[in-house]
Amino acid sequence: MTAQSVTDAHSKAVAQRDSGGPRALVAQYRSDFAAVLPSHINTDSWVRVTQGALKKGRMYGRTGKTELEVAAQNNPAQFLATLLDAARLGLEPGTEQYYLTPRKGRGGQLEILGIVGYQGIIELMYRAGAIASVVAEVVYSGDNFQYRPGVDERPIHEIDWDAEHRGDLRLVYAYAIMKDGATSKVVVLNRNHIARIKKTAQGADSEYSPWNTHPEAMWLKSAVRQLAKWVPTSAEYRNVVARAEREAGQHEPELSGNGVPAEFAPPIDVSDLPVVGEDFVDGEVVDEPDWPGEEGDE
Repeated sequence: MTAQSVTDAHSKAVAQRDSGGPRALVAQYRSDFAAVLPSHINTDSWVRVTQGALKKGRMYGRTGKTELEVAAQNNPAQFLATLLDAARLGLEPGTEQYYLTPRKGRGGQLEILGIVGYQGIIELMYRAGAIASVVAEVVYSGDNFQYRPGVDERPIHEIDWDAEHRGDLRLVYAYAIMKDGATSKVVVLNRNHIARIKKTAQGADSEYSPWNTHPEAMWLKSAVRQLAKWVPTSAEYRNVVARAEREAGQHEPELSGNGVPAEFAPPIDVSDLPVVGEDFVDGEVVDEPDWPGEEGDE
């Protein structure tokens, strides 16, 4: 489905939406999604997951429809474009791989925006073929956590599994174990780092924002997205991130080599650093089109 076909889809979708609704619209454009889905993804399964996702979430007033269904009907062309992005990445819409989020557009109507979730980023890391496993965890105030960059290869994270409450979110960390057994850079972010990332996410204060509906997932996404700068990821993800950054004009704090945001890290000798490829930051436009913003991430 090209940009022109998405535009052409708008008029067709308007006629479809009153009869079959968004679920029928997804089925109607099955062949377009199949054309861009990676070969290992079963198109029929992907379509079913997408259709089922529209039934999730809160009901919208007394319409008998969910907020996602209403949002898809309000702007069918944007809905189709969002699904096309998910299909290109080979991620399942409406899951923690790729969130479908209702947002209020400039006219006050709900519209759908897509947000790549932390599980989606991890899936794209695996797809690059160099990673054996990814570890991403949040640390609560009641947990014991230790990590000394340059001394410890990996963090030590102890949880009191008998505790009724683990406390408040305190830290989040992520690292990858490569297929050769080596450990990647370890990313560690604290509340201040997360607060700055959230602040740059347009629409983060919206009731629909994942920052408010799935805060733990957004902490994880923030760490995993930083980790993606240090490990191989799929070309599709790098392209999407670069495009989102251009559109949103947003940036996250850069990390130093030990996984700490650069402004908090001691100076380093850049002559010791290897030459790396294109650096990128995932920008997501969220809320009013002025995605998510994982810097703007939602």
